[in-house]
Amino acid sequence: MPSLTATETLSQGPIVKRQKLTVSSASTPKRGAQKPRIFAPFRTVGLVSPTDVPFTTVPLGKTTFQITTSVGRSLQTYDLKKGLHLVFLTRPQTPEIITATTAWNNRVLAAWGGEGSKSSRGIWIFQRGKKVDELELPKGTKENVKQLLAFGSWIVGCCTSKIEVWKSTTLEHYTTLQGASPSLISGGVCNMPTYLNKIFAGRKDGTVEIWNLSTGKQLYTILPETSKYGAVTALEPTPTISLLAIAYASGPVVVHDIRMDKQLLRLNTGASVKSPITSISFRSDGLGAGEDGREDGVMATASNESGDVTFWDLNKKGRKMGILRGAHNPPSLANGGIGGGISKIEFLAGQSVIVTSGLDNSLKSWIFDEIPFSSVPRILHSRSGHAAPISQLQFLPSDADGTDAGGKWLLSASRDRSLWGWSLRRDGQSTELSQGNIKSKAKKMGILGSGLQSLDPRTTLEDLKAPRITCMACSLNRDGGMGAVPDSGKIWDNAGKNRKGTKGPEAGNTGWESVVTGHEGDKTARTWFWGRKRAGRWAFETGDGAEVTSVTISPCGTFSLIGSAAGGIDMFNLQSGIHRQRFPARLTPIQAKRLRMEQLEAEEGLFAMESGPKKFARGQGKHTKAVTGIIVDSLNRTVISCGADGKVKFWDFKSGLLLHEIDWYPMTSIISMRYHRPNDLIALSCDDGSIRVVDIETRKLVRELWTSTTHTQVRPVDFTFSNDGRWVISASTDSTIRVWDLPTGHMIEAMKLRSPCTALAFSNTGEYLATTQEDSVGVHIWTNRTLFTHVPTRHISENEIAFIDAPTASGEGGEGMLEAAVDEEEITEEVGDDEAVLPSIDQLSDRITTLSLVPKSRWQNLLHLDVIRARNKPKEAPKAPEKAPFFLPALNQDPHITGIDSSTALVSASAENASRIMPAKLSRGDSSTNDFTSLLRNAATTGVSIPLIVHLSALSPSAADVAIRTLDATPPYPELLTFMQALTSRLRERRDYELVQAWMAVFLRLHGDTVVRDAELVAAVREWQAEAKRERERLGSLIGFAVGVVGWARSARS
Repeated sequence: MPSLTATETLSQGPIVKRQKLTVSSASTPKRGAQKPRIFAPFRTVGLVSPTDVPFTTVPLGKTTFQITTSVGRSLQTYDLKKGLHLVFLTRPQTPEIITATTAWNNRVLAAWGGEGSKSSRGIWIFQRGKKVDELELPKGTKENVKQLLAFGSWIVGCCTSKIEVWKSTTLEHYTTLQGASPSLISGGVCNMPTYLNKIFAGRKDGTVEIWNLSTGKQLYTILPETSKYGAVTALEPTPTISLLAIAYASGPVVVHDIRMDKQLLRLNTGASVKSPITSISFRSDGLGAGEDGREDGVMATASNESGDVTFWDLNKKGRKMGILRGAHNPPSLANGGIGGGISKIEFLAGQSVIVTSGLDNSLKSWIFDEIPFSSVPRILHSRSGHAAPISQLQFLPSDADGTDAGGKWLLSASRDRSLWGWSLRRDGQSTELSQGNIKSKAKKMGILGSGLQSLDPRTTLEDLKAPRITCMACSLNRDGGMGAVPDSGKIWDNAGKNRKGTKGPEAGNTGWESVVTGHEGDKTARTWFWGRKRAGRWAFETGDGAEVTSVTISPCGTFSLIGSAAGGIDMFNLQSGIHRQRFPARLTPIQAKRLRMEQLEAEEGLFAMESGPKKFARGQGKHTKAVTGIIVDSLNRTVISCGADGKVKFWDFKSGLLLHEIDWYPMTSIISMRYHRPNDLIALSCDDGSIRVVDIETRKLVRELWTSTTHTQVRPVDFTFSNDGRWVISASTDSTIRVWDLPTGHMIEAMKLRSPCTALAFSNTGEYLATTQEDSVGVHIWTNRTLFTHVPTRHISENEIAFIDAPTASGEGGEGMLEAAVDEEEITEEVGDDEAVLPSIDQLSDRITTLSLVPKSRWQNLLHLDVIRARNKPKEAPKAPEKAPFFLPALNQDPHITGIDSSTALVSASAENASRIMPAKLSRGDSSTNDFTSLLRNAATTGVSIPLIVHLSALSPSAADVAIRTLDATPPYPELLTFMQALTSRLRERRDYELVQAWMAVFLRLHGDTVVRDAELVAAVREWQAEAKRERERLGSLIGFAVGVVGWARSARS
């Protein structure tokens, strides 16, 4: 790199300040290509089946099946026997999005490709999550493979207008099939049993072509009965030989006899709005049809435009057995970006189990009951996630007992009106918080029906769910877990009108709701049980009837505060659901009349301005616009609110009186607020692109952090504090995540993603950063490198933003906690111009006794080195090596035979008998070369002992013990005397108090016998003792005075 070369050139001479600016200016723009310094991509959670690529199944003997789904550029494999437990994630991830998959023996084939004609494409082969081989595409391929089919000795890839064929034995490309018809392939391809080397391809004009793969020729074309059928949308062979099921775009499904070229059966969906069938499957266990379910002939159909699965009995000209309503969410009609519909259904071979996957990011398995017989299956296993991009994200806080569950669980809300809890420990524990039996209510209302069964065609399944969540708050201090409020049947009851409330004693014993959410266009805030993973009892309505814009929960977990779009703030009790307070407090008629008189008197005496802070009367101070943020301080004394009117208000928690107000109007409007409880700091996001940090103790602005100084249209989307309150992390509209260091005010990290970030959260353990993006339904997890390595707080500019991809579902390219700790490519930053070095302050004042910055292990182990040596002493003497075998020559043989030089191999007896341990005393000549001895002599000559103390404090415990042990103990004892005088001088300066005590203890233990024999040494020891006693008495008097003052302040008489 150019910057490294320049640094090496400058290192040959002295480097002056500012000299590096001209050298590194050329390489500054290249810093954007580097990886971020603080956060490293780890993995993505919440992805199950978010794409329209059908899943594939692989039987494992007769016990279980493995189901593989596509999550973008990687595959996820689930084990059905273990409850759809995730067992494999494929690596490496494909260069482009996966477009088709299929199972082949114990392997899985995945086709991938980009959208453009010049994009790269390929087909990879995976086995147990690892890439083992790949298929070579013909040169000039401009179409993606939409479907893969493997049977016999062939592998078939279906594109839009042609079919590619490979040999499965050699994995070589065999031929390309492209007919004379200009119509595109719309129904995919399939093969039929006993039809050797034959495939069937459905086209957009309604025809089905039969091709011979071995000869590469088209054998026959099956024409539709009428041109009104439209395009072929699905093909599936039946268990009966020579019968093929064909689905058309106009709705009907036809069972066609291939040998006779005759239509045997036609099935119509019968709905008023006919959705084309896109997936067909046949039951193969010989049961399910007939009146008692003992006959064969069950077919299931599904569409990507509906969430229902229809089951047909093909006996006696065919009939509709039943419909599995709401197997998956239907496509959204109101809001864009919400996935719905069924991508594939498949009966497992020989089993009464059907597996379905939907575009709502879910994978489900269903089982048919034989006794009593049921034509519609029930749910067996389910894995799912959000069906739309996530809009709200929050790590769970710690419990009241201090457990670390807060750093392992995530709460997320999406546009699909769902609330999910994600486990970072085990994916199988992730679950959606229930909103009641939505499907049962929809069936009663006729929403899941069709035709005349629907009471209101404008009502959809989404309308039965709570509106989209716009804000949420959580506190686990009073969460009752699974046993919270037993036998609570009703959900979201408006108990504010009932002054008595309900279930107070039961909730007091078992706990109550711990999550509160506000919803779009709704005037009620809803509660949730986190422990029970379901909706709560209460729906809190705003006092002014306006939309809920912000919510919070008090730190005790008992009260919930709701802010409205009209500026009102209401407080409710989570245990009983009763309304407790309003901010500002409500006025009685007499109080309102008195307030009006005071306002008139104030207007008359307006010229007499009073000095001091402004005082607010009861009932004053309501926000004039929407309340955008509410928090409660740690002691339940103050409520802080902010609004779109540009004001930050401080309220008394008990009385509801306004205590203080910060007014930034009309300079800016406040969008949202975050609170860091340990530091009592609040951060407020403003519409001018800034994040302002306020200290709630002093109620003063302490920092202004600007998202961009050049682009005024860049706004913060979401932001949060780090766990220690040192950083503020924000996501802005320009797809950039920025990190500010609050002590210095520097932007120390910036990384730009490929799509805008919609929400972010930082774990309270400091391990993870969670982000969500506009084009993904998953939650991206990043690891924090600062837990293991030093990250400089150098201010970076907008030109040094790092461009990076989001974490992947497979975790490829990411760093876990261990990888981040042992990363070979460490971040190296030169101290100087790039990083501001904070000055090292040894002592704030000479009147303060200061401890050293030396780790405790250095001076604590110094006192117990003898014990450590005795403990580590070997229990037995080393054994002599065993004799070499007879075929190996000995060292004392002829050197010409062994080829070993005796001068280097043989060891003299004198060398063997010589001691390998350094003598305890060093001579005068040897001590002169010792650093410690030379520093002792300089201290005796100049009287300056600071270099001696600094050198000794930098030594390890064993080295410091050797240095003190090897002091010259021969008369007239100059080194012993100088050493004690240096310790006394350091004690007099009130520095390194614990080091001086430890060194003196070791010195007296080693040289105590010598000290007592010399009067000058005894006098030096007494001088040190007197200084230590004087300092001890001084500290004791100061501590006694402080204790007395505190006791007087806390006494009842004061």
